Amino acid sequence: MSAVLLTVACGTGDNSDTPASSLDVWLADSASLKVAVMPTIDCLPLYVADELGLFERDSVSVSLYPYQAQMDCDTALQSGFVDGMMTDLVRAERLQQAGMSLYYATATALSWQLLTNYRARIKMLPQLDDKMLAMARYSGTALIADKLIDSVGLKPERVFRIQVNDVGIRLDMLRTGVMDALLLPEPQATAAMQANSLRLYDSRQSDLWLGVMVFNEKVLADSVRRQQMDALLRVYSAACDTLNATGLAPYRELIASRCNVSLAVVDSMQQDMVFPAVRAPRQADIDKARDWLKKVTIEENRNK
Repeated sequence: MSAVLLTVACGTGDNSDTPASSLDVWLADSASLKVAVMPTIDCLPLYVADELGLFERDSVSVSLYPYQAQMDCDTALQSGFVDGMMTDLVRAERLQQAGMSLYYATATALSWQLLTNYRARIKMLPQLDDKMLAMARYSGTALIADKLIDSVGLKPERVFRIQVNDVGIRLDMLRTGVMDALLLPEPQATAAMQANSLRLYDSRQSDLWLGVMVFNEKVLADSVRRQQMDALLRVYSAACDTLNATGLAPYRELIASRCNVSLAVVDSMQQDMVFPAVRAPRQADIDKARDWLKKVTIEENRNK
């Protein structure tokens, strides 16, 4: 791990324009299965299901609670504000290490790309030396950052990992030249490419799949909530099938709205993205998350 880790724009989830900030909405949704989501493409099957009324068609009440930062999704799940969330295996495993029991409902299409500010003139990974790299602590982005830095033999303390949890702020910091490099999911990665960023890495090409939809295990013990979750997963698979058949084009306005990007960004994205139907995360990916967290824990204890 880097010896220097700064925290910038953590994100609070306190956005009055989203359902996540309204207690009144939450109370009205008390009978619904609540899922925390991000403005990222892995959440698109849920957005499509919501937009097309697939949940109602399957007689399941589901409420999606949007956040800008994964850590805010964590907080919502830990507090019982939501029943489940879209996240990555590193964050999920860390929550379990902290004593929270989670059910891994399905793997998702979440991926990340390492992009660089064109002003920084970083064209190869070794050029990250003495540069700032934005990511989120204890997440898939932190795991990837460590692996990439190790892969080119850079000293960990020579790459300054800056914690920027809000994906929108992370993108803005690249656009404005504040950050040298950063890890972004889609569609923010495509937005960065439109701002003349250079892509140095894509987790899809390294066969690393850390995306996961998780639920508090208490859901399994509640017969009503369990039925809702099972129905949600059926609808999720149907939405994935629809997306795989049609591509992104029919949902370009939905993506732009839910992910806070322009239509031009959506149109520039890979249109034939694959959204796997419900399936368990691969054990190999779970092991990678666990092994990395174990390594980080050992290093942190050593530095105390």
